Amino acid sequence: MNCNNNGYAILTAEEAALLIKDGQTIAFSGFSPAGAAKAVPSALAKRARELHQEGKPFKIRVLTGASSGIAVDQELAEANAVSWRAPYQGSPAARQLINQQEVEYMDMHLSAFPQFVDAGFFGKIDVAVIEATEITPDGRVYLTTSIGASPTFLKCAKKVIIEINEYHSKRLREMADIAIMPPPPRRNPIPIFEPMTRIGWPYAAVDPHKIIGVVFSNKPDEVKEFADSSLVSQHIADHVVEFLVKELHLKSHSQRLNPFQTGVGNIGNAVIEAMGGNPAIPPFYMYTEVFQDAMVDLMAQKKILGASSCALTVSSKKLEEIIANIDFFAPLIVLRPQEFSNHPGIIRRLGVITMNTALEVDIYGNANSSHVYGTDIVNGIGGSGEFTRNAYLSILMTPSSAKKDKISSIVPMCPHIDNNEHSVQVIVTEQGLADLRGLGPMQRAKLLIENCAHPRFKPYLRQYIKDSKKGHIRHNLAKCFELHQNLMRTGDMLPE
Repeated sequence: MNCNNNGYAILTAEEAALLIKDGQTIAFSGFSPAGAAKAVPSALAKRARELHQEGKPFKIRVLTGASSGIAVDQELAEANAVSWRAPYQGSPAARQLINQQEVEYMDMHLSAFPQFVDAGFFGKIDVAVIEATEITPDGRVYLTTSIGASPTFLKCAKKVIIEINEYHSKRLREMADIAIMPPPPRRNPIPIFEPMTRIGWPYAAVDPHKIIGVVFSNKPDEVKEFADSSLVSQHIADHVVEFLVKELHLKSHSQRLNPFQTGVGNIGNAVIEAMGGNPAIPPFYMYTEVFQDAMVDLMAQKKILGASSCALTVSSKKLEEIIANIDFFAPLIVLRPQEFSNHPGIIRRLGVITMNTALEVDIYGNANSSHVYGTDIVNGIGGSGEFTRNAYLSILMTPSSAKKDKISSIVPMCPHIDNNEHSVQVIVTEQGLADLRGLGPMQRAKLLIENCAHPRFKPYLRQYIKDSKKGHIRHNLAKCFELHQNLMRTGDMLPE
């Protein structure tokens, strides 16, 4: 063990992993793969496998800002080293363990998560492992490509390990705007009145006495490049853009669209690309939780005027482009902690137009974004709930069918609901768009079926309404989950 010029102990990843004990609660940096701790969790997974081979127990409780990198989400899960996880995850290995109830999982809104941590709702954090480009003697921690919940982890953890990732440019700090909210009930209003308003500092803070070691690494974020947009994604994007162009003609917009938010994924990326390629859409701002590949090109073209985000969730190629042109990009990108990037009050104040994806939507506009059959988690709700609930205009997007048209995304009733009919305003599939604003339940149902459902399922959905008990909302409780039951039994919602 050596010491660097700042007086902190320099450890290998393996030495750092030895400092983490079975049963402890460990917080890792990362919001999506961006800025995720890499070296220490990877070494920790290796140590867990070795201990298990010796017949010794080793499992930890894991906190991250959202999903995280391969080392946290995948390697620790594959090593059977996790007993409990919050608030979001994004790997098949973790998903399988959660659905087998071998890992306890708390899925929750991301903006509320730092407050839960600070209030001690999850107990004490034993160790925080945080990726940074620099740590100063007085405890200033300059984070890398995401902010997430790292400032809160640094504040609340008993001990801290810093991963200095030399792959990342130190100029990333020029985008950071870091503050921590005081606990309720005497909070001041958050003074963010425009997407690009800065209210904090370019660094997070930690008590230097808590730092038990610094680990050096040189690894890129594990963000995959998006595949070329599918035909389905392109059709969804075209419907969204056509709708937005019509919205521009409303007097309430005054020929200027409000800031946008979009979720992670190919559909969201396709929509942003389509917006940038349509001359009828004027330049716009983003107030979102992740900055994705398509946004880099549109910002370079000055179609995106500026973006507030929580993470640079971009491929290595796009990150290199940002760093090579940092004088241009740094003033146009603000990276915030998730309690600000996803804060309901700011979303509502700015009038954000939100665009997120769903797994399925029922005929009245209730949406399921997280669970298959209402039982098996996919990833989690992420930020879609807080953005959809507080949006000026909320748009949910999904392909109309899946698995070679054996599964319909428009169903009579969702067995799990993340965003209910009171929050959802617009539903889009590749079949078309349903603007649900101002419509009663039966009007919603008919519009969703005719505009958004796949043709194979329209006759069934029409008949379902006819056979349902009359009421403000019509349902047949004996048949409302028939499609899901068919799917579980035969692999097809409409078996021949």
